[in-house]
Amino acid sequence: MSKIIRIGTRDSELALWQATTVQQQIEALGFDTILVPIKSTGDQVLDKPLYELGITGIFTKTLDVSLLKGQIDIAVHSMKDVPTQLPKGIVQTAVLERAVTSDILVHKGMGVLESENTATIATGSLRRKAQWLNKYPHHKVVDLRGNVNSRLLKLIENDWNGAIFAQAGLERIKLLPKDAISLDWMVPAPAQGAMLVVALENDVFSREVSQKLNHQDSEITTTIEREFLRTLEGGCTAPIGALAQIKNQSIHFIGAVFSLDGRQKIEIEKTIPINSAKGFGAICAQEILNKGGDKLMESIRNENSALH
Repeated sequence: MSKIIRIGTRDSELALWQATTVQQQIEALGFDTILVPIKSTGDQVLDKPLYELGITGIFTKTLDVSLLKGQIDIAVHSMKDVPTQLPKGIVQTAVLERAVTSDILVHKGMGVLESENTATIATGSLRRKAQWLNKYPHHKVVDLRGNVNSRLLKLIENDWNGAIFAQAGLERIKLLPKDAISLDWMVPAPAQGAMLVVALENDVFSREVSQKLNHQDSEITTTIEREFLRTLEGGCTAPIGALAQIKNQSIHFIGAVFSLDGRQKIEIEKTIPINSAKGFGAICAQEILNKGGDKLMESIRNENSALH
């Protein structure tokens, strides 16, 4: 008899939706599963911006520990939350078919985007903050933390004009307002909209079962984006966006790094044949570094170390 696969997940509504999706797909293949919800450090510490906590993979660390302790067999993550370097002994087994990658603005009136108006926009993301200030330098951006539900509630409770969310997250739990504005000019986080399954390297059964869920195109594009991120960041938290898309056997890539205040932006846009995908993310990142990205990343590192 095959074992019951224990699926580890954060306990937020969105994380449970993601884990349940994985559970349904595994059970459709004929395997038995059970969900194991676990509260993460990222959910517990809400009084500091993420980048000030100084922890790599704050939303994934608790599940990593549970995996390594043998309390769960696989873990399901929002892929954009996962550090580009997985802990020793843990391997990526599947990227599910990717959802929409866009960021959206949930707002309290369309006037927020009229150029002469000042506005206060909330986000906990350095990437979103930098890109917003790059486009709207006269706006104020405030920190917003917590799961999707609590962030929507904080927007209602505060006198902010709007808050930025990933479209996929709000759509998945049916909380996307009809009048939300798509921020199609904003470069998304690497692997935004994708769900990742990881397992222990030495757990052949769980690895082989979860690998059956892998969506090849989504794996190719997210690998490029995360390679771009890993090559640029060198262990430092920075406003980096990346999006790879496959169209007609070609990969179109756009990537960007911003200064923390949004004033500086270094961007790259390239298209290559799909059979040239290997190492493409690192090549694009190197071009960014050569265009002045190395100095920009160094200044971000210095600003971050001054913060801590």
